[in-house]
Amino acid sequence: MIPIEIRSVNTEIFANRTRNEIEKRIPGVKVRAIPVSMTGSANAAPIQIVVEGPDFDQVTKFAEKVKNEARAVNGISDAKLSVEGGNPEINVKVDRDKMATLGLSIDQVGANLQTAFNGTASQDVKYRAGDFEYDINVILDAFDRQNQKDIANLSFINNKGELIKLSQFAKIEQSSGPSILERTNRITSITVQAQVVGRPSGTVGAEIQGRMKSVKIPDGVNIAYKGDLESQSDAFGSLGFALLTSILLVYLIMVALYDSYVYPLVVLFSIPMAVIGALLALALAKQTMNIFSILGIIMLIGLVAKNAILVVDFTNDMKKLGKDTKTALLEATRIRLRPILMTTLAMVIGMLPIALASGAGSEWKNGLAWTLIGGLTSSMFLTLVVVPIIYYLFDRVLAKFGLDKTSEIVLVDTFVEAPSESIKRHANGKAAKENFEAFQL
Repeated sequence: MIPIEIRSVNTEIFANRTRNEIEKRIPGVKVRAIPVSMTGSANAAPIQIVVEGPDFDQVTKFAEKVKNEARAVNGISDAKLSVEGGNPEINVKVDRDKMATLGLSIDQVGANLQTAFNGTASQDVKYRAGDFEYDINVILDAFDRQNQKDIANLSFINNKGELIKLSQFAKIEQSSGPSILERTNRITSITVQAQVVGRPSGTVGAEIQGRMKSVKIPDGVNIAYKGDLESQSDAFGSLGFALLTSILLVYLIMVALYDSYVYPLVVLFSIPMAVIGALLALALAKQTMNIFSILGIIMLIGLVAKNAILVVDFTNDMKKLGKDTKTALLEATRIRLRPILMTTLAMVIGMLPIALASGAGSEWKNGLAWTLIGGLTSSMFLTLVVVPIIYYLFDRVLAKFGLDKTSEIVLVDTFVEAPSESIKRHANGKAAKENFEAFQL
């Protein structure tokens, strides 16, 4: 392929055009277009649905139904079964009762059939030609085993020395057997495999799972989703655990620094504000939710928390100087707007080259950059509105239950200089009156 800068199609479109062109030029040929993964492997299909069950015919029939459901989803290409059209074979069904009546045993019949079609090599009898010896293999002549009628006329000698034909105690049918025998967890299985073109494999897989919910699964048959669906599920689960762990660690660190369990919760409210912007940026940039974008969300936890920390920390300092909560929040928001704006713009502008990159392999990193840009931008604006409101509500709840330790400390400091002013400022607080009476005593 020519470099990405001078071509107008991606690898998926190019691969499908090439496949269609080859199929047109060479009638009857089967062509598969398989994308190469990051690890360099290209053996597995991104969509894999494993159908398991004890009965092979039942599994095959339901697997065909699953394949048809998958084909109906937009973006599916080259849907096929891992066990396709079987090889022609002759199926011999022996009636054991008739066989026993005719004086034959299953071991005798099986051994004779094996000799007729596979032969019996003798280790004791050799054919010598000069200095070389060759094993002798006894087998029925090919002329006598060409069709179904020849097999029905195979003769066996019973315990009375009589010749018995196979058709007298067995039913001979022509059928087809599987090309391969596939098992999963020791159970017969067939895998529905399909390629994905033009759409994310996770989105296509989710649509297939949605369609399969309305399909009745026969008794004894189970389905399992493998391929990219399983890999994404495992990866997203691990990253989800990392996301929750990072939030918990950030909270515990702030609990130790603030010496409070409440104010760190206020800071954590900045994280949903960042997630809103991250998802919106991914949608506007037409990026998918993949491992790299989730890594970007995990990075946002530490980056956007600093905006709320700046506001909360400055508000606490203002309250220690004697200002009420509302005034302290307004002052903190106004003064901290400039450093929040400077740090956020610096990080956003620094991510723009990665987000706008269009070179080979840039699509792996675009989602990460857009996630950070969207999360930082939304956090910059929403944190300055939501965090002060949450702080004010939490502070009122603490004051209602008498848990506002900061206001009590302020009273002791201000009573010495201007007790009358403190009483006016804290006249509604029961704890304030009790402290003032104790101070007078």
